[in-house]
Amino acid sequence: MAKSTRSTDPGTPSTTARRAADGQAPHAAEGRAPHAADSHELIRVHGARVHNLKDVGVEIPKRRLTVFTGVSGSGKSSLVFGTIAAESQRLINDTYSAFVQGFMPTLARPEVDVLEGLTTAILVDQRRMGSDPRSTVGTATDAHAMLRILFSRLGKPHIGGPAAYAFNVPSVRASGAITVERGARKAVKTDFHRTGGMCPRCEGRGTVSDIDLTQLYDDSKSIAEGAFTIPGWKSDSFWTVRVYAESGFLDPGKPIRDYTRKEMRDFLHHEPVKVKVEGVNLTYEGLIPKIQKSFLAKDRESLQPHIRAFVDRAVTFTTCPECEGTRLSEGARSSRIGELSIADVCAMQVSDLADWIAGLDEPSVAPLLTALRQTLDSFVEIGLGYLALDRPAGTLSGGEAQRVKMVRHLGSALTDVTYVFDEPTAGLHPHDVRRMNELLLRLRDKGNTVLVVEHEPETIAIADHVVDLGPGAGPAGGTVCFEGTADGLRAADTVTGRHLDDRASLKKTVREPTGTLEIRGARTNNLRGVDVDIPLGTLVVVTGVAGSGKSSLVQGSLVGSPGAAECGVVSVDQSPVRGSRRSNPATYTGLLDPVRKAFAKANGVKPALFSANSEGACPGCHGTGVLYTELATMAPVATTCEECEGKRFQAAVLEYHLGGRDISEVLAMTVDEAAAFFGPGETHTPAARRVLDHLADVGLGHLSLGRPLTTLSGGERQRLKLATHLAAKSGDHPVYVLDEPTTGLHLADVAQLLALLDRLVDSGKSVVVVEHHQAVMAHADWIIDLGPGAGHEGGRLVFAGTPAELVAGRGTVTGEYLARYVGG
Repeated sequence: MAKSTRSTDPGTPSTTARRAADGQAPHAAEGRAPHAADSHELIRVHGARVHNLKDVGVEIPKRRLTVFTGVSGSGKSSLVFGTIAAESQRLINDTYSAFVQGFMPTLARPEVDVLEGLTTAILVDQRRMGSDPRSTVGTATDAHAMLRILFSRLGKPHIGGPAAYAFNVPSVRASGAITVERGARKAVKTDFHRTGGMCPRCEGRGTVSDIDLTQLYDDSKSIAEGAFTIPGWKSDSFWTVRVYAESGFLDPGKPIRDYTRKEMRDFLHHEPVKVKVEGVNLTYEGLIPKIQKSFLAKDRESLQPHIRAFVDRAVTFTTCPECEGTRLSEGARSSRIGELSIADVCAMQVSDLADWIAGLDEPSVAPLLTALRQTLDSFVEIGLGYLALDRPAGTLSGGEAQRVKMVRHLGSALTDVTYVFDEPTAGLHPHDVRRMNELLLRLRDKGNTVLVVEHEPETIAIADHVVDLGPGAGPAGGTVCFEGTADGLRAADTVTGRHLDDRASLKKTVREPTGTLEIRGARTNNLRGVDVDIPLGTLVVVTGVAGSGKSSLVQGSLVGSPGAAECGVVSVDQSPVRGSRRSNPATYTGLLDPVRKAFAKANGVKPALFSANSEGACPGCHGTGVLYTELATMAPVATTCEECEGKRFQAAVLEYHLGGRDISEVLAMTVDEAAAFFGPGETHTPAARRVLDHLADVGLGHLSLGRPLTTLSGGERQRLKLATHLAAKSGDHPVYVLDEPTTGLHLADVAQLLALLDRLVDSGKSVVVVEHHQAVMAHADWIIDLGPGAGHEGGRLVFAGTPAELVAGRGTVTGEYLARYVGG
C-alpha cells in the first residue's frame, strides 16, 4: 500500500494570516510558541467501521480540496458522507433544543473510534429535488422570492405585497366578528383579505386534468362485484372500496349504470363526511376528489410505474386555459415592469433574465437588484444559464439538481466550513468540467474545506490531496490504498492509479445499420425543428453540452413518441426506484422468488417462510430489522432489533439452511458472492444465477442483495433497472435508451460497460446512449451531436456521423474534446 509522508507547513494560510495581522513576516516569529488554535489543521478519522470500512484511519487537510476515489462500493461514500458529514450534522443538530430536534431527522453516531477537527458540513448531493408540482427552479433557489418582492415594489398596476405574485398562495376573503375579552367584552366586526397569486383554476400547478371515468370503474358491475379498476382498490380494501360499499349512500349490490342522479352525485362528487365501517370512523368523499387527492396531487414522475401507467390512461393533463400554464392569477399577470410580467421573466432563460435585471435602474431597490443579479450570475457560472426559473424542480437531472443546490453557496460569506460533493461533474460535458473545477477551487480559496467523491480524471488532477479506497468493492474494499497527491496516485499500484490515464481509441470499423428510426421536426423544449435518422442495430451516442437538447430529443421525440411502444423502445433512466425501505435488489429484480423456492425445496417447508414481509418476519420488528422509539418532542430513535439482531427473520426460519447458509446470510452476500453460491454444485439454482449474471454484467457485482434501494446512487439505480430489463423477455429487436450509464462508474469499470453495450448490439438490439464520457463516444458506431450551445443557443443538429468523422472535422465543441481525448 502506497502512502505519502506528511510534513507540517509553517506557512499554512491561518498561520500566515495571523503573523501578517501582527505586523510580522510569515517566518519572523520562529522563536515564538505556536498558538494552540493553529494546531487544528486536520480532520482526523481513526477506526471508521461504517458499512464496509475496515478500521479506516485518514488525516484530511483543512482548507484544501480533497478528492476520494475508488471503485463503486469501495467505501468512499461511507467515509465521506456516512462518517465525516454525518457526525458533523449530528453534532450541529445536538445544539438545538429538544423541540426543534423533533422536526429534524434522527442521525445516529457513526461507528468510529476518533473524529477530530470537524467543521460545519454542507452537503451538496445528487438527490432529486422536491417532487411537489409547485416546486420550481425559482422557488428552490430563492430567486423567485426576490422577484416577487421586486414586482411588489415596481410592478404597475400595484396589486399587493409579494404574496400577490406567489403561485403557492391563494387569495382569501373573510368577514365576521370577534369578541375581545378585555375590560368590557364587546364584539368587533372585522374583515380579512389576502391577495395571493395562485391561479384559482389549476391551483398553481399550471395544468388541469380531465378524468376518464371508464378507467375508474366498470359501470356494468356493482361495487360488491368488483366494479373498481383502480390499482390497489381490491374488494376487501378497508380504506377504499369498503368505505363506498358500507357508507350508506350507495347500494353496493346495484350496477353503477343503474344509479339514480342523486346516487351518482354522491358517488362521484360528495363532499367529505365521516362514516362508520366496523365501528371505525372513516372519511367518505366522492370518487373524483378522492382520485385527485390520491394520485393527481402528486408529481407524475414520483409515482410508481404501474400507478403512472394508470394515471396516463385515466387522466388527460392539459395546460390550464385560465392562466395559460403560468400558474398565476389574472392580477399577477397584469402587473408589469416595463413590458414584462413576473410570468414572462420566469419563463426567460436565466442568462437573458440576468441581462434584463442588469438593465433596471431603480435606486429604491438597488440592494435587491444586486442580490438577484448575483444569484442569476451564479446560475450562469455553474453552467445552468440555460434553465428558466419556472422549470419544475422534479424534471432536473441529478447533476442539475446538485448544481442548483450549489448556487446558494457560491456567493456565501461563510468560510471555514466543509463542503461535501457527490460526483459534481455528473451530467457535464467535458467543456463544462473545467468550469466546475474552477468553482470547486473558488470554494477552497475562500478558506473552506472541500471534500469530493469523484471518478473524473480532470477533477482528480486538481486535488490538493487524494484518498483512494479499495482495493475492491463491498467486502473486498473498505481500506485506504493511497493517500497523497494526484501525481503520486498515478505512480501508485492501485486500481485507480493504473487506470487514471486510460484512453479509449476510435473503432477501426463501425457496424452497418439494419434500418433507421426517423425523427422529423422535433420541437420539444428548445429543439428547433430537428430532423435526424437514428440507425438501428448500432451503438448510437447522443452528445452535446448540458442544455443543448439531448434529453429533449431522446425522451421527447424517441421515448415519448406515439410509435415508441411499437418500435420496442425501452427507456432506462436514473430516476428513483420506487419502493419502501424493505425493498432491495433481491426483491426488485425478482431474484428472491427462486431463492425462496430453493430454500423451501431443500427444507420441505413453504416459500413464504423465507420472506421478511410475510410469514418469516421477525415478530419483534415485523421484518424491518429495527425498532423505533418515540421520545415525545424529540425525533424517534431507531435501534437494531434485539430479537433478530437486525436479520429481519424469525429464529425458527434461520434454522433452515441451503448449502450451509441461512436466508439472512444469503441476503447479506454481494452479487458476485451469490453468483458463485448459486453456481454449479449442490446449491445450483439456474433462475437465480441468470438474474445474478445480469446484475454482474451491468457492473453491480459489489451490491449486497439485501441493501435498501433507498441507499443506491443514480448510476446504481439505472444499472439495476437495466439488469431487470435484460432478465425480462423483450421483443425481437428492442431499442434500449440509456441516460448517462457511466454515472458513478470507476475508470476501471467503463471497459466492462462498453463490453456490455457491444453484447447488446451484437445480439440484435439497438442501443441509444445519452453520454458525455469520451470513451463511450469513441466506441460508438454513430454520433448525434446537438448544440452548438445551451438553451436557446442550442437545440440544433450540429453533427451526425461516425466518431472518426467527428474527430477529423473538429467542427463542434464535442469534436474538439474527443480529438484531444483520442490524441487525434
